[in-house]
Formats: sequence, C-alpha cells, structure tokens
Amino acid sequence: MDPVRNPYAPGAGQRPPELAGRGRELDVFDIVLERIARGRPERSLMLTGLRGVGKTVLLNTLRSQAINRLWGSGKIEARPDQSLRRPIAAALHMAVRELAPRHRAPDRIDAFLGVLKAFAQRGAPTGRGATAPKLRDRWQPGIDVPAASGRADSGDIEIDLVELLTDAASVASDVGTGVAIFIDEMQDLGPEEVSALCAACHELSQLGAPLIVVGAGLPHLPAVLSAAKSYSERLFRYQRIDRLDRIAADQALCAPAQREDVEYEAKALDLLYEKSGGYPYFVQAYGKATWDHAPRSPITAADVRVAAPEAEAELAVGFFGSRFERATPAEREYMRAMAALSLVEGAVQGGGRDDMDAAVPTAEIARALGRKPASLSPARDALIKKGLIYSGERGTVAFTVPHFGRYLRTQPA
Repeated sequence: MDPVRNPYAPGAGQRPPELAGRGRELDVFDIVLERIARGRPERSLMLTGLRGVGKTVLLNTLRSQAINRLWGSGKIEARPDQSLRRPIAAALHMAVRELAPRHRAPDRIDAFLGVLKAFAQRGAPTGRGATAPKLRDRWQPGIDVPAASGRADSGDIEIDLVELLTDAASVASDVGTGVAIFIDEMQDLGPEEVSALCAACHELSQLGAPLIVVGAGLPHLPAVLSAAKSYSERLFRYQRIDRLDRIAADQALCAPAQREDVEYEAKALDLLYEKSGGYPYFVQAYGKATWDHAPRSPITAADVRVAAPEAEAELAVGFFGSRFERATPAEREYMRAMAALSLVEGAVQGGGRDDMDAAVPTAEIARALGRKPASLSPARDALIKKGLIYSGERGTVAFTVPHFGRYLRTQPA
C-alpha cells in the first residue's frame, strides 16, 4: 500500500477524512441555527465527552455550519490560568468583522468596537504597584475607535460580559443573522468566568437575542456549570459525544479507503473495532498503521495484527505516555490504584470494560493504598486540575482518557 495515499489522520483536533457517526449532532445544530434565524427561542449547546472522541473536530464542523449561514463566529480554547476577557474579546472581534461588510451603519460597528475595546482593556491591571500582564494576556486588537465609557467596563466580569454579548447580538440582529462563540476545553474556565458566561446566556435567552455559545468539555462540564449557576441545567442543551458504534466505525475506515480503491475484509474490520473500541482517535491511529503495513487490497485481519503493535506503541508514547509523564509520583500511585480498581468496577458495571467508563469510588482507592481519604485529596485535586481524571459523581473518579487504565496496568511500577 502506498503510504503517501494513506487517508487516515490521527491528529489532535484534526478532521478525519470521514466524519462518521455525528450526523445527529450536525442536524440538531442546523435546526438551532434555523430556529434562531426565524426568531424562535433556543438554548446554547454544550458537547461533553472523553478525550479522543472528536469534540474539537465536531466543534470546528459546527462552526463551519454557522459560517455557511453567514453568521459571525469566533472560537477560543479555555485555559485554567488565563482570563476570559482577552480570548472572548478576540473571538467577538473576529465575529463582528465578519458581519461588518453587510452592515449598513458603520457607526453601529464603531460603537460596538468601542465597547469591545473597553471590555478588553478593563482586565489590565492599573494603579500603583500593578504589574504588567503576561504577553499572552496582552491583546492589541487594532481597533482605531476610542474605548467606550460606561458600557462593559465595570470590572465585574459578569456585568461586563452580559453587556458585551448583548451588544454583539444587537449588531448581528441588524443584518438578520447571528453570532456563535465556540469554546473548547470549557471545563478549564474559572468559577467566576463560568458564572458570568451562564448569566450572559441566561440574559440572551430571555431577550431572544441571536447569539449562542457552543462549548465543548470533559464529562464533568455539566457539574462545573451547575456549580456556578443552579439554572444552568435548564439553560443549555447538553449532547454527550461518545465512541462510535460499529457501523459508524466501519464507515470511518471504509469510506476513505474506497476513495483510494482499497477494501477491507470483514474480519479485518472486526479486529479493528476490537482494538480501537470505537474511539475516533484510535480508529484513525489503527487505520493509519494498518494501511502502511498492508501489502495490498483487500486489507486482512493478518495485516491488522501485524500493524497493531506499531499503533499501540505510538499511542503509548504520544497519547498515554505524555499524560502520564505530567503526573508526580504521588499522582501516579493514585492513578495506578484507580487502574487496578477500574478493571473490577468495569466487570461489575457490565461488559468487562477496562477503560475509563468504569468510575472508581475514592473510598476504595484510599482503602487499596492503605491511606485515609483526606490524605489523598491533594493528589486527586491535582489530577483533576491537570485534566487526567474527573469526578462525574460525588465520591467517584474516572480517567478522562479512554483505555488509560489498560495502559497503566501494562506499565512497570
């Protein structure tokens, strides 16, 4: 097989050659956009799921749908150590620039840009003893108009964000369209910023304003939002992005191959699904390795068996190992105990699962390590902050990465 023609793309956020199994999510978003265009009430959208299920790819595809409908759009990636003001200002600047050529009143655009500039600058430290912001927190928007006064510049992120997004929605309404802001890794926003974003979405929903937020995050994102505002459970439409079923996984492999006049034997597809578990990133990784090792079409189960060790070695270094290396010795000990217990919990929950679907009670981890639960809290909290585990339900934790427990059980202590 010619490796130059290899169609598979196992990259972080890289769109696969065939976006299989996501038709429902795309259709739902089309309906959301159309309803808002007709002045119908709609909720902002939250995508949740594990690492490697394609949330970022889907987020980018939804943004393309909004752009195709002539919406203004902007995208940011949340970071735990970064203020929301700079990235959200940059995203809205991009969105309004897309709308500006169709707006008949340039003064309205300038007025909004003045508010945007005031919002962005209000986050900068001022006064005696103030330190300069880090380079990544400085934003030079290239806005020639002066910063507005008295709008989105109070310094209270909740008040300011409500006013800023309301004004952005008003600009979009002038041209008969909308604004969509896409936020990846949304669970990494700080508590005040999550609260402000919820308040802004609540206000926009009550006004029927044409602006929506589409967020993507780990499975505990709904809990993060609920902790910020109790009404967030009713404020957003939640969609869980999961592994692909067998039909969709086969389509993700076969459709790109058929465009290259290559076919798979049925037993090869059986083995590929067993190896990948249906997780989109793994489907691409095993598909790419198998293509490179297969001598000819059709691709056989023997080809998959020969290629699998290479795919697993690459995953062990890039997907699993890079995350494991970020953990301290105490955190690794905690995760190893989790991995051992997840095998037992997976069998209890059904299907003999040994991946991160099996949540583990924190009390059981403490018992396995012979420690008091309170003494393990620092390791648990650090792992959650690093995005290696999450707490979906009170008193339990699970890995954010599929098959991470299986990987840990193969590593020497």
